[in-house]
Amino acid sequence: MEERFLQMEERRFQRDLDVEERRMQLEQRRFELEREHEFRMFNVFAQMLSILKQSHRGSSSSSVAMPPGLDFNQALAEIAGVGGGGGGGSRQETRARLLPERRVDVPGFCSPGAFQRSPYLSARGNFASVFLGSTEEGYKAYHADKYDEDENPNGIINFGTSENKLCFDLMSKRLTQADMNVMEPPLLQYPDWKGHMFLREEVARFLTFYCKAPAPLKAENVIVLNGCGSLFSALATVLCDPGEAVLIATPFYGGITQSVFLYGNVKLVYAYLDSKITGTSTRPFQLTVEKLEKALQDARAEGVTVRALILLNPQNPLGDIYSPSELRDYLEFAKRHELHVIVDEIYMLSVFDESATFHSVLGMDRLPDPQRTHVMWGITKDFAVSGIRFGTLYTENQDVANAVASLCYFHGVCGPVQHKVAQLLRDRDWINQVYLRANRARLKAAHTYVTDELKTLGVPFLNRSAGFFVWIDFRKYLRTGTFEEEMLLWKRFLDNKVLLSCGKAFECSEPGWFRIIFADKTHRLQLGMQRIRKVLEEREQEILAEEKEQPCQSDQDGKADSTDEVIFVSHHQEPTCAGSSSLGDLIGLLQQQMRSSDWLQKNTAEQFAQEKPEIYDVFSKLVGKQ
Repeated sequence: MEERFLQMEERRFQRDLDVEERRMQLEQRRFELEREHEFRMFNVFAQMLSILKQSHRGSSSSSVAMPPGLDFNQALAEIAGVGGGGGGGSRQETRARLLPERRVDVPGFCSPGAFQRSPYLSARGNFASVFLGSTEEGYKAYHADKYDEDENPNGIINFGTSENKLCFDLMSKRLTQADMNVMEPPLLQYPDWKGHMFLREEVARFLTFYCKAPAPLKAENVIVLNGCGSLFSALATVLCDPGEAVLIATPFYGGITQSVFLYGNVKLVYAYLDSKITGTSTRPFQLTVEKLEKALQDARAEGVTVRALILLNPQNPLGDIYSPSELRDYLEFAKRHELHVIVDEIYMLSVFDESATFHSVLGMDRLPDPQRTHVMWGITKDFAVSGIRFGTLYTENQDVANAVASLCYFHGVCGPVQHKVAQLLRDRDWINQVYLRANRARLKAAHTYVTDELKTLGVPFLNRSAGFFVWIDFRKYLRTGTFEEEMLLWKRFLDNKVLLSCGKAFECSEPGWFRIIFADKTHRLQLGMQRIRKVLEEREQEILAEEKEQPCQSDQDGKADSTDEVIFVSHHQEPTCAGSSSLGDLIGLLQQQMRSSDWLQKNTAEQFAQEKPEIYDVFSKLVGKQ
């Protein structure tokens, strides 16, 4: 017994040493990331000074200039805006993949028994019945065991379904006011299949204002359906013939796959994005025209006819907001290839940081191909009412509008709901002064809490300012870096009563990425993050034990450290060098770099002046000369 006790103590002591060594490694890595972050900021700052210097020498008509006498502290404060927010394959070549092949390639997303044919269903019905991935599996488990603070405290917390649960108080109050409770005869009769004209007029005015359209949008170009999923189904059906395809960049919201395929038998062609910053990419998972071109040409080489391009802006699950120049590049690409463009802007009002600006396609001065550009929006996300199925399409192409309208018979919105939505969209004062202010503040606070927890855990993520989600890098918790192992980690989270969405559900090309929804109440966020922390700590201990027992079988040397590719930094801006960037772009990039960390709090101008007075003096003089 004594010998056994000593052996156990020795093993415990060794485990403690391993944990401490791992902690030291994480601390060292975190320090290295901070230094790299600081270097990037000063690199951008140097480019700004270079532009200012060139502008001063070349011309006095520069549109942006540094005010004379501006000191270092003021410069930093103003720039930062403070003082005055496949089973088994790890990477896949960008190529066209047909949807049935994709489902067969990923058996982990359906149970083996799911492929048993029912004698009561058609072939199409049989396929539809097994068309379920981890998203549906987790959603079903959640509804069978929902968390409730009082009645079911050990139930599942849902961080997987993209819903805003922060504004039920505001919406329930507004939707039950007297002006909402109207029941007139026209509301109880069949409407125009495109929607009641009073609602379409209100939608046109609403989109004109919030999309910053250069001219008033027209009600006759508006169509109303019961949700954007129905809009995807209808558009895929009227724009593509069975067997044809739509181009989309991955990762993307997986529900689109069901929407375009189950009704219209339309397939998806994937332009795979990855976390590496190479070539023309300046941020992880960046969509470029080159990647779209390659995916399109690969699809055509395989004999696949591509009819349209889908753009998600803001992007789900990444949270990216496309800049006006990026949007124009994508639309020009589509025009060259005569592709329709379906633009989903359902999160357009859910941008919660003042440093980020959403730009709608409808706000462009001139669309490259207006007859092939179709914009979707709905109240589900931006107004925190996912239970009210309402989506709207804006298209100038009347052939497309009439074809979609013929399908509205199956996807209509009932009259009383149309009235409520019209009243809601009409109340601009309440939206601007009450709802949007509160919603953005609550989203920002929830996002800050979750990302701070991830930083504490040393987990990399994409730091974005739109939507309800954070795209998280859990690759270091995968021993072999496969989608099977990703699925096991997802199930482990679910076994510990927290539902997340794994990367395969979004057709991510790299195993180990997960999406977490943060738009939830504080007590659920706290408990959910505790459960996540428990799973990660246990998994980390298991990996350490496995590496100790089988060091020669570790493949960590061949797998890139996730923090090499993704850090706690936002990459909204395009500039890569001073020669091709404007001062405004560089200021925006530096602002994002500063706000994504506590750099300003740790590095004040006063502290810098005390620690490095010589450098501070040189910099102050340089600023003064500008």
